[in-house]
Amino acid sequence: MSERPGTANANGLTGKRVVITGSSMGIGRAVAERLLREGARVVINARHEGALQDVVAAGASAAGEVTAYAGSVADYRHAQKLVATCIDTYGGIDVLINCAGIAEPEGTTILDIEPDDWRNLIDSHLHGTFNTCRQAAPLMARQGGGTIINTSSHAFLGMYGGTGYAAGKGAVNSLSYAMAADLKEHAIDVNVVCPGAKTRLSTGEAFENKILELHRKGILSDERKHSALNPASPGYVASLYAFLASELARGLTGKVFWGSGGYIGRFGPNEQEVLATMDQGASEPWSVGELAGLLADNGHVQSNDSD
Repeated sequence: MSERPGTANANGLTGKRVVITGSSMGIGRAVAERLLREGARVVINARHEGALQDVVAAGASAAGEVTAYAGSVADYRHAQKLVATCIDTYGGIDVLINCAGIAEPEGTTILDIEPDDWRNLIDSHLHGTFNTCRQAAPLMARQGGGTIINTSSHAFLGMYGGTGYAAGKGAVNSLSYAMAADLKEHAIDVNVVCPGAKTRLSTGEAFENKILELHRKGILSDERKHSALNPASPGYVASLYAFLASELARGLTGKVFWGSGGYIGRFGPNEQEVLATMDQGASEPWSVGELAGLLADNGHVQSNDSD
């Protein structure tokens, strides 16, 4: 783990034309306020107009410019209008940051979640991200480049349980990897942030009870439980988004970062591990017993060659 390096003199953000979804509160708002202080021109977004007015008022005294568009980006038409607002107001789009999302219904698992709740989670996290990226990416390609920053979560690892939230975040990671590969030739950088911060989704009695229950079941480590119950303010991780949006990060693409408070990190690249090989031209398919011997987790599966 490295210590904090020196800060750069130039922020590389002044004048950037930015769209930020889910920016009326929490992490999205912190990112918007940070970029406005740095001189960016920002279109903020939330489902309801009233929720955006405080951010507009706060941005009035910032170095940048701010305008608002209300509408859920889970609706493709609203995603289209949101990106069009940036084009019409600022003449283009340089950066798209997806922060919109909703919480998993309290206490639900695959045993009892309602199909409508599942669809709402996937619509918010995956389809909302796709909708804005589908609108912004072709415009960025025609402009000769751009930056897309999507928001995921450690929940994609399954450590916080749930269904649609975890699945949606995992899908955002996969979508982002694929887009990074497809868009590299167009000079469009695509990265992901898994943020940790004190927001409406990570506070309150219900959240605390869930974390304590996951810890009791052995799903969360002591360290993960402590960090979940003591989140830092969103301002810390907003700096990571600001860096990725800046010119200082140009050419950095296809990465999944995480940040919370004084910690910052990156998930390793997707890798495959070869466990065994055979000559399929001269061998029969693996027997069940052979696979048990090869794939057993710490000896928990007993091998039986009899099949």
